[in-house]
Amino acid sequence: MASAHSLASSLNPATTSDDVKRAELSEIDASTKWPALFLLASAVGWLLIGTLFALISSFKMHSPDFLGNYEWLTFGRVRTAHLNAVTYGWSVNASFAVAFWLMARLSRSVLRHAGLLIVAAVFWNIGVTVGIFGILAGDSTSIEWLEMPVYATPLLFLAYALVGAWAVITFRFGKSPHIYVSQWYILAALFWFPWLYSVAEIMIIFAPAGGTVQALVNWWFAHNVLGLWFTPIGLAAIYYFLPKVLGKPIHSYYLSVIGFWSLAIFYNWAGVHHLIGGPVPVWVQSAGIAASFMMIIPVIVTAINHHMTMVGSFGALKYSPTLRFIVFGAVSYTLTSLQGSSMAIRSWAEVTHFTHYTVAHAHWGMYAFFTMVMFGSIYYIMPRILLKEWPSAKLISLHFWATAIGITLYVADLSIGGVIQGLLLNTPVLAHKFGLQQGTDPVPFIDTVKATIPYLKWRSYAGILITVGHVAFAVNFVWMVARSVQTTKTQPTLFRTPPEMEVTAQ
Repeated sequence: MASAHSLASSLNPATTSDDVKRAELSEIDASTKWPALFLLASAVGWLLIGTLFALISSFKMHSPDFLGNYEWLTFGRVRTAHLNAVTYGWSVNASFAVAFWLMARLSRSVLRHAGLLIVAAVFWNIGVTVGIFGILAGDSTSIEWLEMPVYATPLLFLAYALVGAWAVITFRFGKSPHIYVSQWYILAALFWFPWLYSVAEIMIIFAPAGGTVQALVNWWFAHNVLGLWFTPIGLAAIYYFLPKVLGKPIHSYYLSVIGFWSLAIFYNWAGVHHLIGGPVPVWVQSAGIAASFMMIIPVIVTAINHHMTMVGSFGALKYSPTLRFIVFGAVSYTLTSLQGSSMAIRSWAEVTHFTHYTVAHAHWGMYAFFTMVMFGSIYYIMPRILLKEWPSAKLISLHFWATAIGITLYVADLSIGGVIQGLLLNTPVLAHKFGLQQGTDPVPFIDTVKATIPYLKWRSYAGILITVGHVAFAVNFVWMVARSVQTTKTQPTLFRTPPEMEVTAQ
């Protein structure tokens, strides 16, 4: 009952006596309306496009003839288009919107010159569109996470510089006497991403370094885009929305300090563990392994902070869509991060390298953690910038369960299939012990491929379930934008009304 009361208090404006503060927040939300709406609408559009590409590439994994007569839709092109559409289309657009909305709110500063921010967002999406068309046309660079052709990257860099500058300006003119942990993560991410992107583009594309340095830079970039761009934005959202919806402060300020600085110090080296066994100096691999295990520190302290904040309030998950997505993402962050550290164990890396296991790990981080947190953030932000309720709580429920079950099935399926694949590829002696083959001779590669086909089919089934959730989300989003009903109350739609709110209404 206490959790329902906290939820009711945080969602019901009538329980807040500080009318001045509410008026100030309304002004701030109004100033972010059009840039946020444009970015979120673009994000939803790219989410659907990326989902379509994902389904096509997934079916091609076990049915190679599927759409096989279309040159633009070969596996190499459509899989790469999917990766870039969901990364630079959906994820970055959603990150921009959530980041500057949070920054404006926490800084208590209206968004200045919002029209120019929309222009920057337009240029970003033009750059992504040009890049995706270039990939489908065969102009991919074939460098993971940097596949967009060189003629698309200047647009992306210029647009990012403008968007990042607006968040910094908003922080600079803020009136809040405090600097919150969410602001630390946002400002750090805004600094880290252009550093990562520019260095990688220069050292791999425009002025390529020689030899194995390219592989080092590529994994340094690919791993840190998740850990030093998307992860800080996701954690910033969790640190804001978790206490905001529950109506109580985060458990420990000091734990949040430890979590932030240990992430900043250790994550930068961790990506090198993906090159274990590769033609790079052993000391570099060892440094990556050490950093990967040191990452347990920020992961554990952040998990403790989130869990202790939720203690006594788990009942609120029955009511709040935002809280349900945020908590799912927070738990996924802990689990996938610990899994990532375990992948730095040399003997385990021997089995999991170059298998579907790493694909499952990537989706656990980018989707189960980051994307689910973005969904929860959007469910909170949209009613406040549009002054409208979400039209359908049933569509939100469908969205949550379809995506939550879908990504859980996806990760479990590919993890199991990836381990089997790794045993067959690399360690036939172990494969024999587990009954996966007869004898200890190397397994023919085609037999390894055949062994993974059932898992690839289940991957497609999970993808279909996730697609159902995305369509439900998109329908609800468009319906909300299009409907004309407005309200002065800005609480998000609830799955059901908490008892305390029912008593208040009576």
